[in-house]
Amino acid sequence: MRLIYTLVFALFGAAPLAAQQTPAENQLERGSVVSPILTIDSERAFIDSAFGRRVAAEVEAESEKLVTENRRIEADLEAEEQELTELRKTLPAGEFRLLADAFDAKVQETRAAQAAKGRALNARVGKEEDVFRNAAAPVLERLMRDAGAAVILERRSVYVSLNAIDITADAIALLDETLGSGATPKQP
Repeated sequence: MRLIYTLVFALFGAAPLAAQQTPAENQLERGSVVSPILTIDSERAFIDSAFGRRVAAEVEAESEKLVTENRRIEADLEAEEQELTELRKTLPAGEFRLLADAFDAKVQETRAAQAAKGRALNARVGKEEDVFRNAAAPVLERLMRDAGAAVILERRSVYVSLNAIDITADAIALLDETLGSGATPKQP
């Protein structure tokens, strides 16, 4: 039992000492969170940040282009299939089979190519999230130091906590200030 009290004091005993320091000593520029443990909703930090909003807008635009392209391809393939169906009436079975097999191969190749584009779009989101996480690490470390914290935990992994230790909103504001949208300037 004595060990538990020692651990609790060691873990939380630093908070009252840090709270006695002035904000200038703690370098608190955001909020007033002073705690050895902080939480963050990393998904919300990404989605609600300017960086995440840019990625979402770009991916949505690319998705819409892909959907439009898929619809056009589908219409073209349906028209080609209809022509092939009409040719069936006039061609010998062997000739028709060659055309039908070629059409089938074209459909399979087209599906594979379009599916690859969809997977590439999903992979892009993953890459952008990795870029964001890497760029966000120093910003989150700064928030952690400013709050006198030793750790930032993922909010969804914490069973229960006070909302006062959640730094998600502060993180989004500082990430927007520091990283912006993360878009690279266009070259002329």
